[in-house]
Formats: sequence, C-alpha cells, structure tokens
Amino acid sequence: LSDSQLRYRLSEAAAMQRNGLSLCLDSPVKSAKRPLRRVLESDSDEEEAVLTARAEMEPTQDKSLERASSKQVSSAHPLSLPWNSHGASLGSLSCDSAASPMHALLQLGACLIHAIIVPVATCAGLPSLGVLVQANCWETLRNTSAVGPVYWTWWLPISLWLCDPSSFSKPVVPLDPMEYNPSKSSYHPVQDACWGHGQRVPYLAVARTFERIEEVSARLKNIETLSNLFRSVVALSPSDILPCIYLCLNRLGPAYKGLELGIGETILMKAVAQAMGRQLDQIKAEAQEKGDLGLVAESSRSNQRTMFTPPKLSAAGVFSKLQEIARMTGSASMNKKIDIIKGLFVACRHSEARYITRSLGGKLRIGLAEQSVLSAIAHAVSLTPPGQGFPPEVLDAGQSKSAEARKAWLEEQTQILKQTFCELPSYDIIVPILLEHGVESLPQHCKITPGIPLKPMLAQPTKGIGEVLKRFEEAAFTCEYKYDGERAQIHILENGDVHIYSRNQEDNTSKYPDIISRIPKVKKDSVQSCILDAEAVAWDPEKRQIQPFQVLTTRKRKDVEAAEIKVQVCLYAFDILYLNGESLVKEPFSRRRQLLHESFVETEGEFLFATSMDTCSLDEISEFLDQSIKDSCEGLMVKTLEVDATYEIAKRSHKWLKLKKDYLEGVGDTLDLVVIGAYLGKGKRVGMYGGFLLACYDEESEEYQSICKVGSVGSLHRLDAHLQQTARPKPRPYYRWDSSTEPNHWLAAVQVWEVKCADLSISPVHKAAIGLVDEEKGISLRFPRFLRVRDDKKPEEATTSSQVAELYRRQQQIQNQQLVEKAEEEEDFY
Repeated sequence: LSDSQLRYRLSEAAAMQRNGLSLCLDSPVKSAKRPLRRVLESDSDEEEAVLTARAEMEPTQDKSLERASSKQVSSAHPLSLPWNSHGASLGSLSCDSAASPMHALLQLGACLIHAIIVPVATCAGLPSLGVLVQANCWETLRNTSAVGPVYWTWWLPISLWLCDPSSFSKPVVPLDPMEYNPSKSSYHPVQDACWGHGQRVPYLAVARTFERIEEVSARLKNIETLSNLFRSVVALSPSDILPCIYLCLNRLGPAYKGLELGIGETILMKAVAQAMGRQLDQIKAEAQEKGDLGLVAESSRSNQRTMFTPPKLSAAGVFSKLQEIARMTGSASMNKKIDIIKGLFVACRHSEARYITRSLGGKLRIGLAEQSVLSAIAHAVSLTPPGQGFPPEVLDAGQSKSAEARKAWLEEQTQILKQTFCELPSYDIIVPILLEHGVESLPQHCKITPGIPLKPMLAQPTKGIGEVLKRFEEAAFTCEYKYDGERAQIHILENGDVHIYSRNQEDNTSKYPDIISRIPKVKKDSVQSCILDAEAVAWDPEKRQIQPFQVLTTRKRKDVEAAEIKVQVCLYAFDILYLNGESLVKEPFSRRRQLLHESFVETEGEFLFATSMDTCSLDEISEFLDQSIKDSCEGLMVKTLEVDATYEIAKRSHKWLKLKKDYLEGVGDTLDLVVIGAYLGKGKRVGMYGGFLLACYDEESEEYQSICKVGSVGSLHRLDAHLQQTARPKPRPYYRWDSSTEPNHWLAAVQVWEVKCADLSISPVHKAAIGLVDEEKGISLRFPRFLRVRDDKKPEEATTSSQVAELYRRQQQIQNQQLVEKAEEEEDFY
C-alpha cells in the first residue's frame, strides 16, 4: 500500500468510528470497479482528510473501501480477527455460495495465513489495526523505525486483506417497539428485544406483551410469551425486572404494604378527557359502548396530534408514577393525581394508553394469573441466568436438553419458586436474591419471616361425618370448633412489635388495637418471635358467649381507637407456624399444637385455644358437632395429627376438612358468588329488585361466569339501594353469560354473597366452569339460597370455576358410591 492509500484508510476508519459508524474493508479478490460512497455528512477534519486522501488515491487505488454494510455476523465467529481492546470483532471469513471457486480458495488460504501469522504478530507485540485506527496514529507508526518497516511489509497488508466486508457492520440497533413480539418462536433475548443493554425497558414493550397475551387464551403459550419478555429484561436491564413484574400483576407492592391506587371510574374518565382534549360526555358514551375505558383511551390518543414528541414511557417510570399516585393523600391529592395521569396519557404511544387506563382502574383483564407470572419468572431466570455480564454467554440454558427433559426441568424450577413465594410472599425480597443466586438457591436464602404474612391453609368441604371417617380411616385426627369470625395471622417480631394480617395478607394491625395490647400478656417469656394462626370472633362479655359474624362486620376497619371500641373480640388460636427463629410448617399438627399450648396462656374472653377433641367415633363426632352449633360456631374442622399433617401454605388441602351444620343436607359447602345482574321485582317488590344473577370467578381468564339466579333476599332495602348504585347499562366485557338469562339491570362486580344450594348440575345455559367438566356446557346451582353478604371478601376472592368443578365431581363420586352401596344391599337381600 502507498502512503496515500494507508492515510486514506486510517483517516476514514477514524472518522467513521468517531461518528458511530463502522469500517468495512474489502478483500483484494472483490471487484475493484465499485464506486466509493461519501462516508460522513459533517464538515469534520476527519471527513476532509478522507476526501483529500481520496483525491490523492484516485486513479491508482483499488476502490476497496465503502460504507459499512448492514449485514450482521456473530462476533463469536471462529475466524474473527482482533479489532480493539474492548473485545469487538474485526472480521469473520466466510465463503459466499454465489462466489467463484477461486474466491473460495483464496478465502481458505486467508484462513490458514491468519491462523499462523496473527498469533506470531501478536506474540511479537505488534500493535493491532484496531489500536492504530482508534488512536489515529499512522504518522507515529510510519516514523517508528523498529516497528514501521515490519508493519508495512507484511502485517498491515495481510490484516487488511483478511478482513471480510461483513465484519464492519453498524452496531446492533434495537427493534422498533411496535415490532416487538415476545411470542415469536426461537426468541432471542438480546437480538429480538426493542431496547439496548443498560437502557430502561420501554413501557411499550410491556404493553406489546400484554397485547400478545390478551390475544391468546392458551396458558402455556402466555407463560412462554411473558418469560421471553423477562429473559430480555434479565439480560439487558435487570434492575427493571421488579417494576415489570408488578406491572404484570397490576400491583404496587406486597399486599401487606397496603398501596392502592384508589382511582374511581369517574375520575379516570375525567383524566382521559382532559389529556385527550375531548368532552367528558363523549368519553362516557364511548366507554359504555365499548365496555372498556382502556380502548377508548387508546383510540383517543391515536387520533390526537401534538406539537412536540414527549419523552417515551419506560416501565420503571410508569410504575414509579403509579406508586406516587397511591401515596398521595389529603384534600388536594385528587387534582395532583389527575395531573400525573394526564402526563402519562400525553406520553402514551399505541396500546400504552389502553393498559395504563386498565392499571389505574385496577383490572388488566388480559387473563394473566399470578401463578402464570411466577412460572414465567422461573422460566426466564432458568433459561437466561442473571449475573453473566454482557453479552451473556448463556441465552438458553435448556437448549441442549430434550423436549421432555426441558419441560421437567422448568417445572422443577417453577415449583421451587412457587414454594419459596408461599413461605415468603414478597417480590421485593425474592427478586434481588433470584438475580444474585438463581432459583435453586432460593430455599437457602428465603425463609418464613415474622412481619411478612403467609397465605393461609384452607380446608376442603365434606358432606357428612361418614365422608370424614372414610377419608381419615387410617389416620389419627382431631376435631376443632369452626369459629364464625375473621382469620387473623398474628406476627410477633423479635423487637416486640405485633402485627395482625388478614387471610388476604392485608395489614389489620390498626383494626385490632385491643388484640395488640393483650398479646404481651398472654405469651410466655420464652417466646421471642412467632407466627400464630387464629380467628378473631365477636364476643359478648356480659353473656360470655360468641356473637354472630354480622356483629363483627359493624366494627370499624381502620385506625380504630381502643376507647371507641364497641364490639369486643376474642382471639381463638388454633395453630403456630413459626417460633423463635424456627419454621414449623413441616412439623406435624400434633407437635405444632403442643408448642402452641406451651407458649401461651389462656385468658377468658380475650385469648383462648380452639376447643378440640381427639376421637374417631362417629357418635362422639356427631355429639361434638351438635355442641359446636349450640356454642354459636359454624361446625367443626377435622385435621390429621401425625400422618400428612404438615401446614400447607396457600392450599385448600384434604388434610383439613370442614364439617358445617348444614352439610348434612345438600352441597357440602356454601359458595361465595359475585352479583353481576338484577331482575326487576313484581307484585310487592315492584320498584325493587326481585332476583339476581350470580357468577363465580375464573382465575385464568379473569372472567365472571354465570352460575345461577337467586330469588328475593328478603326485605333488605338497604342492600337493594346499594346495588342500584352499581347499575350499568351494558355488561362488562369480562362477564360470561347466556342471552336467556339477561337481567334487567347489569351490576358492577363489587359484592360477594354466601349462597347455599341443594346440589350442582350440568347446565346448557350457565357458563360456570365451562370446559372443565363438559366441553360445551357449564355448571349451575339447584335451589340456591342467599345466606349473607361477605364484606370480608373481594370479588376476585369468590368461589372459582375450578372449585365449582371440584364440588360437582365430588358430588358425583358420592352419588356413585351411594348407588354402589345400595346395589350391594339389594344383592345381599336376595
């Protein structure tokens, strides 16, 4: 190469590098007749040097330089050349199928030369081409007598000749977020992401993921789609994984922290109207027509024009704004909340407005249950392990496994995470540990901790004492009173603080100051820290007896002052889950009950142990059941003592069985159903509601599925008035019902009723549990009867479609068993 040629090449390389472009050097075997292109659009010194050098070279140079191709070649190619100290690739040698045989032969020769000469040159301490270009020090090199001649003689010409044009390509540019598709097959967590390493995750990437999940009802596919998003977050922006998880769950933090948005539909409509420059009446009309304010916000934003482009939303930024809204209090807070919401809407692109609106309203409605989110997290951190640095070496740790082995491995990883989450239900704690240590190390780092509430163990219903004896025929068990109160999980911390949590993990500490004050008196000195499972029951101190649950519901729910308490409570403790640093959930119930009695002392009317009796006699159980009813209890809880007697967190287990007073006739359990519609009354009930359409809740689809009609609930005028305030002109898009059951008024799904029925049957009309027992038909209740309003339950905590299906199956098993027994009796008779 001549000096002018060398100067041209080095100057152009330096100019391109400073301007964010990449050099592309051709092999001598390439065509020498291709015209040169202008490399830069600036007036920099580098460009001037390039143009000057071009003039010097013009008629003798081989025109082997041009602007970098967009063709991408992996930097991990086995024939890559060293480029610079940052580890980027200079080039990779490959044989084009369309090239001539001579070209292929020359490429092969180049490979052999590269394999021999480059290591020798490196060992000799010769500077690499990358360092020269980066430093733009060709003048220094020319004047270095010791190095220059050797470099010009063979090292630099061969280096230039060995370079493939595809190697100097433009940096990998992230996809347009609108093209982001986490549901694609063979997803690559880096190349298929729509943001770069170290950048904030765009909220549009989250919204696009929601779109894909909303379009598909297949649970496994949705888990895969969500896990692909999480894999990219882990690989590129691990600090954003926690906000992304909470956005997918539509939560602002752990339930016990009590962060809630509290944005009503009217306020939300007002914010949408102001942000989109539309009239409030127009927004209301469209929302009623479409049944989804999120779709109205999306269409309004897409038709809106702005004078300037606002900053793009990030997932972490949206999550932070939602938290800020939730923390605002005071008389002026509502206007401040609306201002923040308007700011979010103005910056929205495409479907972002739809999902931000739904998040603010409290319902995403994409069919994504928490169990699916946990599975997606486990899959993501298992397939693309965190903490690898960038670029990550392992993008799919399960790639080498067979399909069956991969599936089993992911299920195992998922189970570890789900079990850990049961014992320590806090993403704030689990996720950082997950990123640092991985899934398999979670059990060592995440354990039950006082101050973080657990989801309680629940009991299965039974239809009679005979079923209890049959199920527990080979196991010792005990019978306890089933108290009609509110579940209370008591946490005693090592510093002496006492916290009380509900069955939904909500912090009820301020609701029960009377219980807080008495705990130090009833615990023994040996107790430093513990977690109790108990029931808070309304108590009449004069009559020294339990009061109905309805009395307890009249008690103030928050910020109760001890002097203002009118309804006294007694705490009935029946289990202990943690004691002095030791988890007891794996211990048998007999051991846990013994520790409970040894660690606390009873005080009448304040703190008592659940009344119990260990027996396996049918007559004794029957008498004990009758006595529990006389003592104002619901019935009995039957629990195993030794075999299969561990505490199963967050599960409805067959180790605990419920035996209520009304189980001996009809279905073995009551159902908690949501009111979604009302029928106008006739006769004496003209002007009032005469019947209601009830529904169960499907966790997977986030739908309310109709299950029965229930007649008049008596002379509850106050109840009617409350429901009339929730009336809607059209059903919600997440109601599933048949046109033959259409009510006169649709109601918002806000109230839960406890309902009793004779039995369950397959129904061609109602949609409850459709597809679980029968492919095309649902399940309905026969002779449903209203019992009470469940103010302690949210609509999402109503009886689920899977529980309805289980009740139906168990009913059929009992009926079949009775038919078999009857047939045997008849056979014996003859």
